[in-house]
Amino acid sequence: MNKKKTPKFSRELITILVIMLTESLGFSIILPYLNYFAKDLGASPLTVGLISASFSLCQFISAPIIGELSDKFGRKPLLIISQISTFMGFLLLALANSIPMLFISRIVDGLLGSNWTVTKAYLGDITKGDERKKTFGYIGAITAIGFFIGPAIGGPLAKINYSIPAFISAGISLISIFMTAILLEETVKKDNEFNLALSSFFPMRSFIKNIRLPKLRRDFIQFFLFNLAFVIFTANAGLYVDYQLGFGPEDVGIMFFLVGLTRIIFQSLVYPKLIEKFNNKILLTGGSLLLSATLVSMYFIRRALGIYIAVPVFSIGAALTHPSIQDQINQKTKKRNRGKIMGITGSLQSIAQILAPIIGGIIINNFYPGNIGLLAGALMIFTALFEIFGA
Repeated sequence: MNKKKTPKFSRELITILVIMLTESLGFSIILPYLNYFAKDLGASPLTVGLISASFSLCQFISAPIIGELSDKFGRKPLLIISQISTFMGFLLLALANSIPMLFISRIVDGLLGSNWTVTKAYLGDITKGDERKKTFGYIGAITAIGFFIGPAIGGPLAKINYSIPAFISAGISLISIFMTAILLEETVKKDNEFNLALSSFFPMRSFIKNIRLPKLRRDFIQFFLFNLAFVIFTANAGLYVDYQLGFGPEDVGIMFFLVGLTRIIFQSLVYPKLIEKFNNKILLTGGSLLLSATLVSMYFIRRALGIYIAVPVFSIGAALTHPSIQDQINQKTKKRNRGKIMGITGSLQSIAQILAPIIGGIIINNFYPGNIGLLAGALMIFTALFEIFGA
């Protein structure tokens, strides 16, 4: 059809995907060891969960603000501001030597670091129709590459010193700031009048109003359930394998390395063919059920081999589910409101990220660690049921 206009190889698309790679890489480098770092400083599993939740609480507040500001004043300046917040958070993490410092580092990152909110809105601006679905598949591949490289770097380096991976993440984040400033073109016509209302900085009313939009209500519920289930496992993965299998940071690095490798292969070779043959409903339902089965299996795993088999399957399920939900939301959203709606999804994701580490910390602290798999698996079943029986 209109293939010549596809943004597949456009400068903007390539640039934003590279920026997202640096963001993913910076985050994934610290992922294998953050829980161990907090634990070595004397944090209990619940406190570890609260450290992660502090970042997400700030994201919940800031994501809709950053998203709406990007609708008014452009994606590029808001993306730069959010990246600076992320850079400062990593730098503080590298210098942290106490539990309060860990809290501060995550809070600073979360205050304005809504990078993914703006980048997803940007990608929605430059893509249309089926190409948008492929583009959100690219996000999965980019995330996978970050998870493929980052943990392999962060896990071993954390054994030497916890500060080294954080300094590397700060450096990577700094690179993404320069790339955004130099290479990225603006996609939004900026408002000439600075008429931002005070209510924009207290977005709860807007959040409640938009979360109840009839055409997006089911999609928002699915998006939240998916993220809650996903983060219940990923945010607590270090503690889960530590308590259940006796893993250390380097083992967690290998585990997330497998996640990344699987997603690279799947998103590059398999997913593009699947979206040509199946619609969102089939992909979302299949991915949700696959995720559910894999998460439930976590309860029964007692050996390292079991987790090394389950984690790649978990990765495939997530690679099917997340882009499908994201694409459904984008299809129902107009460009002038895309930043706001992406901010709403960012807030939903943040709520999940607030609740999940706390829930996981309580379960691991007081019950059998494998129970986090049962709970997350049940949530994914509900995600599938909403798709099967939804309008």
